[in-house]
Amino acid sequence: MNRRRALFLLAAAAPLAGCLKAQTTGSVVAAAPAGPYTLSTGDKLRVIVFGQDTLSNIYQVDASGRIAMPLVGAIPVSGMSTAAAAGAIEAKLRAGYIREPKVTVEVDTYRPFFILGEVTTSGQFAFVNGMTVQTAVAIAGGFTPRAERGKVELTRRTTRGIQTAEVPVTYAVQPGDTIVIKERWF
Repeated sequence: MNRRRALFLLAAAAPLAGCLKAQTTGSVVAAAPAGPYTLSTGDKLRVIVFGQDTLSNIYQVDASGRIAMPLVGAIPVSGMSTAAAAGAIEAKLRAGYIREPKVTVEVDTYRPFFILGEVTTSGQFAFVNGMTVQTAVAIAGGFTPRAERGKVELTRRTTRGIQTAEVPVTYAVQPGDTIVIKERWF
Protein backbone atom coordinates (compact mmCIF):
# COMPACT_ATOMS: atom_id res chain seq x y z
CA MET A 1 0.00 0.00 0.00
CA ASN A 2 2.81 2.48 0.86
CA ARG A 3 4.67 1.65 -2.34
CA ARG A 4 1.54 2.32 -4.37
CA ARG A 5 1.00 5.67 -2.64
CA ALA A 6 4.64 6.70 -3.18
CA LEU A 7 4.47 5.87 -6.90
CA PHE A 8 1.22 7.81 -7.22
CA LEU A 9 2.71 10.91 -5.52
CA LEU A 10 5.85 10.68 -7.63
CA ALA A 11 3.82 10.43 -10.84
CA ALA A 12 1.65 13.39 -9.81
CA ALA A 13 4.64 15.61 -8.84
CA ALA A 14 6.75 15.02 -11.98
CA PRO A 15 4.71 17.27 -14.35
CA LEU A 16 4.60 20.03 -11.72
CA ALA A 17 8.39 20.03 -11.36
CA GLY A 18 8.76 20.72 -15.10
CA CYS A 19 6.39 23.69 -14.85
CA LEU A 20 8.29 25.17 -11.91
CA LYS A 21 11.62 24.98 -13.75
CA ALA A 22 10.19 26.65 -16.89
CA GLN A 23 8.89 29.59 -14.87
CA THR A 24 12.15 30.43 -13.12
CA THR A 25 14.45 30.28 -16.15
CA GLY A 26 12.45 32.80 -18.23
CA SER A 27 12.36 35.63 -15.71
CA VAL A 28 16.15 35.76 -15.36
CA VAL A 29 16.63 36.88 -18.99
CA ALA A 30 14.90 40.26 -18.65
CA ALA A 31 16.28 41.18 -15.24
CA ALA A 32 16.28 44.84 -14.30
CA PRO A 33 19.57 46.53 -15.14
CA ALA A 34 21.95 47.18 -12.27
CA GLY A 35 23.23 50.71 -11.89
CA PRO A 36 21.87 54.10 -12.91
CA TYR A 37 19.17 54.69 -15.50
CA THR A 38 20.55 54.91 -19.04
CA LEU A 39 19.17 57.43 -21.49
CA SER A 40 17.72 56.41 -24.84
CA THR A 41 15.51 57.58 -27.70
CA GLY A 42 12.24 59.08 -26.48
CA ASP A 43 13.47 60.41 -23.13
CA LYS A 44 12.95 64.12 -22.46
CA LEU A 45 15.74 65.74 -20.46
CA ARG A 46 15.66 68.87 -18.34
CA VAL A 47 19.08 70.46 -18.86
CA ILE A 48 20.01 73.29 -16.50
CA VAL A 49 23.10 75.35 -17.31
CA PHE A 50 23.71 77.55 -14.26
CA GLY A 51 23.90 81.23 -15.13
CA GLN A 52 22.75 80.61 -18.73
CA ASP A 53 18.95 80.79 -18.81
CA THR A 54 18.85 80.72 -22.61
CA LEU A 55 20.55 77.29 -22.68
CA SER A 56 18.48 75.78 -19.86
CA ASN A 57 15.55 73.94 -21.42
CA ILE A 58 13.90 70.57 -22.01
CA TYR A 59 15.49 68.56 -24.81
CA GLN A 60 14.27 65.30 -26.34
CA VAL A 61 16.65 62.46 -27.21
CA ASP A 62 16.15 61.95 -30.95
CA ALA A 63 16.16 58.73 -32.98
CA SER A 64 19.95 58.82 -33.30
CA GLY A 65 20.41 59.13 -29.51
CA ARG A 66 21.41 62.80 -29.45
CA ILE A 67 20.04 66.07 -28.10
CA ALA A 68 20.40 69.31 -30.06
CA MET A 69 21.41 72.35 -27.98
CA PRO A 70 22.03 75.93 -29.08
CA LEU A 71 25.71 76.89 -29.57
CA VAL A 72 27.08 73.33 -29.38
CA GLY A 73 24.73 71.42 -31.70
CA ALA A 74 24.06 67.70 -31.39
CA ILE A 75 25.43 65.85 -28.35
CA PRO A 76 25.24 62.04 -28.18
CA VAL A 77 23.66 60.92 -24.86
CA SER A 78 22.14 57.50 -25.61
CA GLY A 79 23.44 54.84 -23.25
CA MET A 80 24.71 57.43 -20.75
CA SER A 81 23.52 58.15 -17.24
CA THR A 82 22.26 61.65 -16.45
CA ALA A 83 25.57 62.45 -14.73
CA ALA A 84 27.57 61.33 -17.79
CA ALA A 85 25.29 63.38 -20.08
CA ALA A 86 25.89 66.45 -17.88
CA GLY A 87 29.65 65.88 -18.23
CA ALA A 88 29.39 65.59 -22.02
CA ILE A 89 27.40 68.84 -22.21
CA GLU A 90 29.90 70.62 -19.93
CA ALA A 91 32.78 69.47 -22.14
CA LYS A 92 31.08 70.81 -25.28
CA LEU A 93 30.28 74.15 -23.63
CA ARG A 94 33.80 74.47 -22.20
CA ALA A 95 35.28 74.11 -25.70
CA GLY A 96 34.98 77.78 -26.58
CA TYR A 97 31.60 78.98 -25.32
CA ILE A 98 31.48 79.14 -21.49
CA ARG A 99 34.53 79.36 -19.20
CA GLU A 100 33.37 77.13 -16.32
CA PRO A 101 29.98 75.59 -17.16
CA LYS A 102 27.97 73.87 -14.43
CA VAL A 103 25.33 71.58 -15.89
CA THR A 104 22.63 69.42 -14.32
CA VAL A 105 20.63 66.87 -16.29
CA GLU A 106 17.39 65.31 -15.04
CA VAL A 107 14.90 63.03 -16.77
CA ASP A 108 11.80 65.17 -17.31
CA THR A 109 9.74 62.47 -19.06
CA TYR A 110 10.74 58.82 -19.44
CA ARG A 111 10.30 57.08 -22.76
CA PRO A 112 6.96 55.26 -22.93
CA PHE A 113 6.22 51.58 -22.42
CA PHE A 114 3.99 49.52 -24.71
CA ILE A 115 1.31 47.01 -23.80
CA LEU A 116 -0.73 44.85 -26.12
CA GLY A 117 -2.83 41.72 -26.15
CA GLU A 118 -5.64 40.98 -23.72
CA VAL A 119 -6.03 44.41 -22.10
CA THR A 120 -8.89 46.87 -22.48
CA THR A 121 -6.81 49.54 -24.24
CA SER A 122 -3.53 48.46 -25.78
CA GLY A 123 -0.96 50.97 -26.98
CA GLN A 124 1.78 53.32 -25.81
CA PHE A 125 1.61 54.84 -22.33
CA ALA A 126 3.72 57.19 -20.23
CA PHE A 127 6.10 55.42 -17.85
CA VAL A 128 5.71 55.98 -14.11
CA ASN A 129 8.74 55.38 -11.89
CA GLY A 130 8.50 52.17 -9.81
CA MET A 131 5.78 50.57 -11.92
CA THR A 132 5.11 46.83 -12.16
CA VAL A 133 3.28 44.82 -14.82
CA GLN A 134 0.11 45.05 -12.67
CA THR A 135 0.37 48.85 -12.68
CA ALA A 136 0.89 48.85 -16.44
CA VAL A 137 -2.22 46.70 -16.92
CA ALA A 138 -4.21 49.09 -14.71
CA ILE A 139 -3.04 52.05 -16.81
CA ALA A 140 -4.19 50.15 -19.92
CA GLY A 141 -7.70 49.74 -18.50
CA GLY A 142 -7.32 46.30 -16.92
CA PHE A 143 -7.42 42.74 -18.17
CA THR A 144 -10.04 41.50 -20.62
CA PRO A 145 -12.13 38.52 -19.44
CA ARG A 146 -9.97 36.12 -21.52
CA ALA A 147 -6.58 37.37 -20.27
CA GLU A 148 -3.90 35.17 -18.73
CA ARG A 149 -3.44 36.88 -15.36
CA GLY A 150 -0.56 34.93 -13.83
CA LYS A 151 2.31 35.68 -16.19
CA VAL A 152 3.05 37.90 -19.18
CA GLU A 153 5.62 38.16 -21.95
CA LEU A 154 8.01 41.09 -21.52
CA THR A 155 10.46 42.32 -24.16
CA ARG A 156 13.33 44.62 -23.18
CA ARG A 157 16.36 46.07 -24.98
CA THR A 158 19.51 45.27 -22.99
CA THR A 159 23.24 45.50 -23.62
CA ARG A 160 23.01 41.92 -24.95
CA GLY A 161 20.32 42.87 -27.47
CA ILE A 162 16.57 42.43 -27.37
CA GLN A 163 15.52 39.96 -24.65
CA THR A 164 12.07 38.37 -24.24
CA ALA A 165 10.94 36.43 -21.19
CA GLU A 166 7.85 35.24 -19.36
CA VAL A 167 7.57 37.13 -16.07
CA PRO A 168 5.06 37.32 -13.21
CA VAL A 169 2.65 40.26 -12.97
CA THR A 170 4.62 41.64 -10.00
CA TYR A 171 7.73 42.15 -12.17
CA ALA A 172 9.22 45.68 -12.46
CA VAL A 173 8.71 47.47 -15.77
CA GLN A 174 11.38 49.72 -17.30
CA PRO A 175 10.88 52.55 -19.84
CA GLY A 176 10.72 51.21 -23.38
CA ASP A 177 9.49 47.73 -22.35
CA THR A 178 6.86 45.94 -24.42
CA ILE A 179 4.36 43.84 -22.47
CA VAL A 180 2.19 41.20 -24.15
CA ILE A 181 -0.82 39.86 -22.24
CA LYS A 182 -1.69 36.48 -23.72
CA GLU A 183 -5.10 34.83 -23.99
CA ARG A 184 -5.89 32.00 -21.61
CA TRP A 185 -7.36 28.81 -23.02
CA PHE A 186 -9.71 27.71 -20.26
